[in-house]
Amino acid sequence: MKYIGIHSQQRRNNVKSLILLFMFPALLIGLVYLFFVVVNFQDTESYFSAGEATLQALPVILIVVTIWFFIAFFINTMMIQLATHAAPLERRDNKRVYNLVENVCMANGMEMPKVNVIEDSCLNAFASGINKKSYTVTLTRGIINTLDDQELEGVIAHELTHIRNRDVRLLIVSIIFVGIFTMIAQMATRMAFYSSMGQRRGSNKNSGIGTAVVLLVVAALGAIGYIFSLLIRLSISRKREYMADAGAAQMTKNPMALASALRKISRNPEIQGVKREDIAQLYIEHKAKGAFSGLFATHPPIESRIAMLEQF
Repeated sequence: MKYIGIHSQQRRNNVKSLILLFMFPALLIGLVYLFFVVVNFQDTESYFSAGEATLQALPVILIVVTIWFFIAFFINTMMIQLATHAAPLERRDNKRVYNLVENVCMANGMEMPKVNVIEDSCLNAFASGINKKSYTVTLTRGIINTLDDQELEGVIAHELTHIRNRDVRLLIVSIIFVGIFTMIAQMATRMAFYSSMGQRRGSNKNSGIGTAVVLLVVAALGAIGYIFSLLIRLSISRKREYMADAGAAQMTKNPMALASALRKISRNPEIQGVKREDIAQLYIEHKAKGAFSGLFATHPPIESRIAMLEQF
């Protein structure tokens, strides 16, 4: 795959970020409208009344989502660091790794990001952050100890390309909005369960059943929102890996080193202490699991990525 250029890729990702910023709230508002339609299904003018109810609820929805988004957006780096148990790596801790990152940055006119290390024997790496102050390249101890300098330089260049192309910011936006739908579905399901259980012990069983039904509708719509938002996110997630591989080949002038690194990474990529899928999609390699692994995969097959690198 031919690399299309830094500024072109940045513009594309900025446009995608804006599209995401509009599509996710639009999906949420659409589901709120559908909720009012379902709840008022006995009303002959349910579509009209649902529209009025949605317009009345719109300011509250937008305020809550905006607050949620900005809080999550600005604390994401801390959350990722806590979830992965990553620790800062300074030059005195590992001159080899620090110098490799610094050299690639200097050769390509980039500012030096922070460098973190995860004490795990697996082979993986990822980039995170939303601005120059928070941009971070995180490497596992396993990838540091296993790869040679040229292979590790290729991996570092791959992650720096994600930063340079602003992929990391785009991913954070998508992760946050998918998380909103996940939280809505989980909260509604739990509230429906406890509401029905509580009302069974009381006298007003019909009220309890009605509340539980409403909450289950919310949970179902939240699940629908989650699936659609996940598909939106995945539709732009896979190609970024090809672009980062191409960018790394351009940075290092050594595509075969990254291809060799990917072969080694594919043997043991999973960070054992991190179970969160939203963070796992940041990795340089993450294997999807389950019956629909191809549909919901965040990364293209590593064999395809290696084949692309071998064409350079």
